[in-house]
Amino acid sequence: MTTSSAPGKVYLFGEHAVVYGEPAVPCAIELRASVTATRRDSGLRVRAGDLTLDGFTVEYDSEASDRPDVDVADSLVDAAMGYINGAVTQARDAVGAEDVGFEIAVDSQIPLGAGLGSSAAVVVAAIDAVTRELGVTLDPAEIADRAYQVEYAVQDGQASRADTFCSTMGGAVRVEGDECRTLDTPDLPFVIGYDGGAGDTGELVSSVRDLRAEYGFAADTVASIGDLVRQGETALAEDDLSRLGELMNFNHGLLSALGVSSRSLDAMVWAARDAGALGAKLTGAGGGGCIVALDETPETETALEYTPGCADAFRAELDTTGVCQEGG
Repeated sequence: MTTSSAPGKVYLFGEHAVVYGEPAVPCAIELRASVTATRRDSGLRVRAGDLTLDGFTVEYDSEASDRPDVDVADSLVDAAMGYINGAVTQARDAVGAEDVGFEIAVDSQIPLGAGLGSSAAVVVAAIDAVTRELGVTLDPAEIADRAYQVEYAVQDGQASRADTFCSTMGGAVRVEGDECRTLDTPDLPFVIGYDGGAGDTGELVSSVRDLRAEYGFAADTVASIGDLVRQGETALAEDDLSRLGELMNFNHGLLSALGVSSRSLDAMVWAARDAGALGAKLTGAGGGGCIVALDETPETETALEYTPGCADAFRAELDTTGVCQEGG
């Protein structure tokens, strides 16, 4: 039995635009997904606790034709199953052990579909746990690449390397196309607001793709997000939190123009700004889920707790530890 864990993430800048080769800067946060792999004779049996918004436990056999019977959107459950199955397939391939069976247990602190990188964390942790259970320790770069291949397949070719690379490496990273590297950053005082819901990542990415194809201004908006990220890198290098916050505000406006915000996300963003946050924006695909704000004071967290539509608010520290074996 081997357990590995990997962190979730927030985007300082660049979600959606990163799909089109623009840069993005995600940051790992101290919410983690843990995956335990136990070798068995054959097949794949999965227990997933706290896999979705309010948490549920589902057991299934990958060789069975029936999907889990749970009261959750089919797209979320099917995607979750695809991520786990894909991660195990990648791990088997890496070791050359295609016929080995596994018992997989997933326990995650990261709500599914909320923009905090739950799928990437589960995939990264699963690949690490399964390969270690087979006596092989993969290089982090290979884990990140194989995890990306899983997300790319499940998301119908609309994934970027940002989430999986960040979850593998920890800390802050920069991703532009296939070029990925870690960044040195100051302490970033993150505050997260969560509306209790989830967006459909595939549907939202597709909607931006359609908008970009139909309207030139939408393509320009995506390019503008890339320009904004490059300015954000300079602000990071200079430890200029005020400038970072200003650019986060711009980024949220551009994402709203692309149609991926929501009433609850906008309400939380404005509550954070009114409370004195240096900046606030949605994080992830949008449509529901989470916002991230920069504020060293307790004011933003307090304001979010009293904001209609906000189900939870909490501080989140930058997690400099990427994927790792638990108890190893």
